[in-house]
Amino acid sequence: MTNSAAVSAAAAAAPAFVPACPARGFLDEMMARVGVDGLAAALGDAGLLAQVDQHAAAVRDALAGAGREVDADGLAAYARSIVFAAKRMGRAVPEPGHAPLTGTAWLAADWHQMRLVAVCMIAESAGLL
Repeated sequence: MTNSAAVSAAAAAAPAFVPACPARGFLDEMMARVGVDGLAAALGDAGLLAQVDQHAAAVRDALAGAGREVDADGLAAYARSIVFAAKRMGRAVPEPGHAPLTGTAWLAADWHQMRLVAVCMIAESAGLL
């Protein structure tokens, strides 16, 4: 097989979507798992939106305290730490389509889910998704 044929075969076998940045890919995954449903619920519930805003402020403070930028790399690193901590505590991050849907359900959600929704809110508002 020639080099060009090998490259063509590899391209054909590659997934249709490959994120340009691994950090953005991880943020996209978090958006699919909790962000879409959490942010939609927050837009319909002022109390939930206020809580997400508070979590977002804490995320920004944590990144600043660690000397990290509020960019795709910083947010993805922070989100990964939340996911790993949740797993160590035996808590799962919902699969896409399995997150709470209502404001009331989100108000009862685990801390790590709320913090990940806040990461998604920051990423969305910064144009990273």
